[in-house]
Amino acid sequence: MAVNAEKWISFVRQYGPLARNANMYDEEIRRWSKKLNVTPISFEHPLCRDVLASFIDRKEGHGGVVVLTGTAGDGKSYLCYQVWEALGGSPDAWANNTSYFTLPVTINGHTYTLHLIRDLTPFCKNDPDGSKAQLLQELSSAIFEPSSNLFLVAANDGPLVENWRKLGIHGASQRALALFEARLMNDNDPEPTDRLHFFNLSTVSSASVLTLCLDSLLEHEGWQSCYAAAQPNGFFGPECPIRHNFELLLDPLVRSRLVALFQLLDFNELHTPIRRVLLLLANAILGHPAAKDGLMSASDVTKIIADGETHKASLFANLFGSNLKSAKRDAQEIFDYLNRFGIGFETTNRIDNILIFGSEDENISQYFHDLVEADGFYGATERYRGEQRSYIEMPETQNGEWHAFLSMLVDQRRRLFFKIPDTDADELKLWRLTVFNSAGEYLHDVAQPLKDGRRVSRQTVSKLVNGLNRIFTGLLTTTKCEFQGKLDSDSKANWTLIPRQTGQSNVIT
Repeated sequence: MAVNAEKWISFVRQYGPLARNANMYDEEIRRWSKKLNVTPISFEHPLCRDVLASFIDRKEGHGGVVVLTGTAGDGKSYLCYQVWEALGGSPDAWANNTSYFTLPVTINGHTYTLHLIRDLTPFCKNDPDGSKAQLLQELSSAIFEPSSNLFLVAANDGPLVENWRKLGIHGASQRALALFEARLMNDNDPEPTDRLHFFNLSTVSSASVLTLCLDSLLEHEGWQSCYAAAQPNGFFGPECPIRHNFELLLDPLVRSRLVALFQLLDFNELHTPIRRVLLLLANAILGHPAAKDGLMSASDVTKIIADGETHKASLFANLFGSNLKSAKRDAQEIFDYLNRFGIGFETTNRIDNILIFGSEDENISQYFHDLVEADGFYGATERYRGEQRSYIEMPETQNGEWHAFLSMLVDQRRRLFFKIPDTDADELKLWRLTVFNSAGEYLHDVAQPLKDGRRVSRQTVSKLVNGLNRIFTGLLTTTKCEFQGKLDSDSKANWTLIPRQTGQSNVIT
């Protein structure tokens, strides 16, 4: 369908860190999309087919229970709607402001009543007659005994356990609680049952979620409407920061670096739900500190260009929440996670020499031309050149305050992290722009081989063992470690600290 460009930007804006970002909830997304006549940003959730299969492929003639859990924003409500729609539920009924739905369904010749709780927390409030508690008791029983009912319940991890504890020890509720806790902790079931399908959405890779969000957002038809509505000196024209940020996210190099950061978040068990990923991407494209709520609208662009403030909309700063006031930035965990990398504040002498003296030093002038001068939008702008000269001539300001060029260096280091080509990454020591100097080596030499089902090289394993020895013993290991066994995608870490003879370091084998 035809999309109005300004309405599309307004729709994307709703995903950002607004004071009231109601559009981040699935039930509100549908209302906003209908109001603005915009197709929602959507994609197939990585667990969607498995969740649907737990209903549609049901072969036995008895009911059962499907539980969707995870953190807020993982996509539980979206998956509930997918089930509701697949089983013949009405979209108009779903639009009602309620948490509980029922639907008669027939699956493989068997008739059931579907009980769907799309959010357990509001459902469990205000239960004067105990009918809601009774429904949860029936749900508990359906996990262990034949039933003509099918249950689908969505709940964040904490409320799921908390509300079942409130049911007490009556009936099957205590047995159900023990199962839920075991599934959440990845422990063995305390008793066998094939009637419970339990999906923890927080186990989905954040890097995978980022890739899906990028594809669905950047491929949306709304951007073509923006190009069609482009104004020469305004919205989506050649100087428009919204357009430039959008096109930067289309750059495979920028995208690959962002994915790499999310892979590292996964490896550090810092889970980022879908809602927060979309918030990050909306902020990256629309962020500007002078705009209302720190997010640009289409109508803001002409004035931002006229005032010469396009540089403040840099995607590379927006990814770290620099367009937001500190209180709002600190309230969003995704910016906390990304700022832990220290990008912008970590550097090397060579990188800073390129940024400061590169235009005058023939040894590094080519790097300056390729990495800074070639980017006239967020790189070597007239403003940058002016502050660069001022800093070289007088590093300290006359009143002793922080030189403006030093703040520009933070933005430039961030930009270089996303723009240094892979061919120059080792030469310029890309990952020293972060606090994790060996992160690139880890991704390339450990994570990728394991993902591909290959063994990690013996040399890399030796480095890991030496590092662990350093951690466990506090001693520097200078002799070559003896490693027995293998480290591959099927093996599990089972290393033991073995004392060596006097005068030798302990080793892990």
